[in-house]
Amino acid sequence: MADRAGSDARSVKLRGFYASLVAGQSAAADGRIEEAFAAVPREPFAGPGPWSILAANVWRSRDRGSPYVTTPDDDPAFLYQDVLVALDAARSINIGQPSLHALCLDALAPQPGETAIQVGTGSGYYTALLAHLVGPEGQVHGFEIDPGLAERTARNLAPWPWARVEARSGASDGLPQADAIYVNAGAPRPARAWLDALRPDGRLLFPLQPRYGRGGMLLIRKVAGAAAWPARFVSPSVFIPLQGLPEADTEGLSEAFARGPLMAVRAIRFGEKPDASCWYDGGDWWLSTRAP
Repeated sequence: MADRAGSDARSVKLRGFYASLVAGQSAAADGRIEEAFAAVPREPFAGPGPWSILAANVWRSRDRGSPYVTTPDDDPAFLYQDVLVALDAARSINIGQPSLHALCLDALAPQPGETAIQVGTGSGYYTALLAHLVGPEGQVHGFEIDPGLAERTARNLAPWPWARVEARSGASDGLPQADAIYVNAGAPRPARAWLDALRPDGRLLFPLQPRYGRGGMLLIRKVAGAAAWPARFVSPSVFIPLQGLPEADTEGLSEAFARGPLMAVRAIRFGEKPDASCWYDGGDWWLSTRAP
C-alpha cells in the first residue's frame, strides 16, 4: 500500500511539472489548460510500458528507418514529456504532441457545460482532456473509426461518464449538435457533417491537409445565416489522413500551403465567387484573406 501511495504521489508530481512545461511551450492563455494536463493521467491511455516514443521530427522524411525509440522500462517519467507516444507504430498512430494539443485546445476554448465532439480519439487521452474542460455538466462525443482503439477509448473514459465514444466515422451524417468540434485526422476540406453539427457561434478546429502532406490547424467559428465565417490557422499540422471522406484531388491545396502564408487567412466563405482575396478555392467553399 505504501508503494502504491508513493507511486501515485510521484505521478502527481510528474504531471504537475509536465503540465507547466506543456502550457508554457504552447503559450496557452487559459489557465484551465495547464490544470487539465495536470489532472488527467497519461499512463492508462499509453498502456503498459515500455513505450515507443517518436524521436524524429514530424517534418522529416520517414525513409530513414524507424522514427521511434523505446523507453528502457515503464517509468512514467518517460510519458510526462512533450513527446508523441505510439499506439500503433506500424500505422504511425500516436498519442499526439502535448504542446500542439494544448495550443489547439486553448484556441478551441471548450467551456464548462458545452457539448464537444472529437473525431479520431485514438486511445482517448485528449478526449479525457476535453471531458475535463467541459466538466460533468457538459458532454463529449468521441468518434473513432478503428474498433480496437474505440474499445480502448471506452475503457479509458470510465472516470468521465459524460464522455462516450462511437466506433464509426466522425465525418458522416448523424453527428449531435455541438459547441466545439475537435478533429485529429487530416482532411482536405471541412466535412459538411461538421459544419451542420455546429451550433451558432460553435467552433470547429481541424487539420486542413492534402491527402499526403503538411497542412494547418484551421479554426472556424460558425455565424448563423452568414456566407462568410471567421477562420484562421492556429498552427502547422501533420496528421494521419481522415477516413470516411470521399477521395478528392488535393494538388491545389498542396500548392496553397506551399505559397502560404497561413496567417493571412481570415475567413471561410460559402456560395460566393472567389475574389482576389482567395487563399484557396475548395469548390463550394474557399479561404479568404479578407475578414468576414
